Amino acid sequence: MTASLTLGPVLFNWPVDRWRDFYARIADEAPVDTVIVGEVVCFKRAPFFAEAMGEVIERLSAAGKTVWLASPILVGSERERSAMRDLVNADAGLVEANDMGALALLAGRPHAVGPTINVYNEATLGWMAERGAVAVSLPAELPAATVGVLARAGRELGVETEVQVWGRAPLAISARCYHARAHGLHKDGCQFVCGNDPDGMPVTTMDGQPFLTVNGTQTMSHGCLCLAAEMPELVAMGVSRFRLSPQAMDMVRVAEAFRAVLDGRRDGAEVAAELGGSIAAPLVNGFYHDTAGALRVA
Repeated sequence: MTASLTLGPVLFNWPVDRWRDFYARIADEAPVDTVIVGEVVCFKRAPFFAEAMGEVIERLSAAGKTVWLASPILVGSERERSAMRDLVNADAGLVEANDMGALALLAGRPHAVGPTINVYNEATLGWMAERGAVAVSLPAELPAATVGVLARAGRELGVETEVQVWGRAPLAISARCYHARAHGLHKDGCQFVCGNDPDGMPVTTMDGQPFLTVNGTQTMSHGCLCLAAEMPELVAMGVSRFRLSPQAMDMVRVAEAFRAVLDGRRDGAEVAAELGGSIAAPLVNGFYHDTAGALRVA
């Protein structure tokens, strides 16, 4: 399997014009192979992007990108369930499932599995392959040894395995909105305050130490996951897809840098050092090296 770059969905609440312009630039300039689009964190945000979705998909497809549609991470109300059924039945492209409900609806049809679904062992991977999964994005917290086992199993099953190599790691999702609560608001009257933080809202400990990042109902890592230096090892393991998660920065530059590493034109450690100065968060890779995820292992 040829190694490729994936751009995951925008997880933050960006203004629709910024969102549309972001994907226009990705279409025209970013050397990524697959782009995943859709609102996955909060169903309340989805209507803002609905009108621009068709335009974005058409622009990306015309530029030669493979476009996948992302299902929501947490589905609760009947309205949300109905929207998810419409998504998986629309026959508008491959769907990346981000919760078990979407997996149930997609059974028997080719689909992808997102990193918010826990795939920790070969048995789970095999079960998903039997039900139609063609690509599985592994959770960010897996150590290298486990990634290697799953990559080998994926090759035997004909399933592409993917690892996130850039961006804040998704850690958890909740029915409650942390963003709204932090501003003294109720989830139903949140006033979309998450839009004030295009890269997420920093969370500190009682001692004032950086700890996590809040994105609406989602909890993310404080540090920016960067596995540029580990990519040659991942390729050798059999990992065939590498995910970049959008941040509020020049993602074309990020994509160009990771493409150069993937093509063997640049050293991953040099790329990590270069990109580290372009984001207001420390670079981390601890999970991969079987230690605390918030650490950076040289």
